[in-house]
Amino acid sequence: MFAIIGLVVVFGSILAGYLMSHGVLHVLWQPAELIIILGAAIGAFIVSSTKYSLGLVLKNLKLVLGDPGMSKAKYLDVLGLLNSLFVKMHREGVISIEQDIEKPEGSSIFNKYPAIAKDKHTVHFIGDTLRVYLTTGDPNEIDSLMEVDMKSMHEEESIAPHSIGRMAESLPGMGIVAAVLGVVLTMGKISEPPEVLGHHIGAALIGTFIGILFCYGVFGPMGAKIEQANHEHHMYFAVIKEAVAAAIRGSTPIIAVEYGRRAIPHTFRPTFAEMEEKLKS
Repeated sequence: MFAIIGLVVVFGSILAGYLMSHGVLHVLWQPAELIIILGAAIGAFIVSSTKYSLGLVLKNLKLVLGDPGMSKAKYLDVLGLLNSLFVKMHREGVISIEQDIEKPEGSSIFNKYPAIAKDKHTVHFIGDTLRVYLTTGDPNEIDSLMEVDMKSMHEEESIAPHSIGRMAESLPGMGIVAAVLGVVLTMGKISEPPEVLGHHIGAALIGTFIGILFCYGVFGPMGAKIEQANHEHHMYFAVIKEAVAAAIRGSTPIIAVEYGRRAIPHTFRPTFAEMEEKLKS
């Protein structure tokens, strides 16, 4: 929704300002320029991509129109799930959660939080970490293992926005290409009256305009939106990491989830009382 509103504001502001200066709209409609600029930019983007990176870009495009969905309720849910696991570990021993992490789809704990249970990345991050601890009984390397996992996740998430950003940076150059071609065509009509030449020169300059507009008004913001969404996703996993690391170090369940709560960004962070009420419920 915000992406659509933003694009409406970008194009609406430009067109409104142009019309206020008594501009003629049909002059801006140059489909040949659009084909040259966007086609060349997309072609160069495909040349620069591998099958892996192209797949990541296509997969992440949904984030442009969507939203990461981060909220206080989502953070409270993950704290509630972790607390249930930690309480079971504390009361019945680490081995008691073996079935929960081996078969989360059949776990009563995970099934209390269906939104999290459907998120395979979250389930695997929690399950794989606790599985290593359950298998080895060694808490010393768990924190480092989670950091490695998060670093790998972060590096993969950065590929899509960087790829889109590089394509955006190429658009002004492609706009110049289209403008030069327009000038070449105009030179072939050098004997025409000034009003005809003016029309063709204006059409050529539209190429530069389109390239800059789509760079800074469309594709650049798209890459930035995906990058921000992935950053919010990374903060979510940082909360899980802090809570799990504390539990494995031997903290009580409430202290472990408090470590997680303190890692939540202030905008979404529940108060201790709100968290306590959630855990009791």
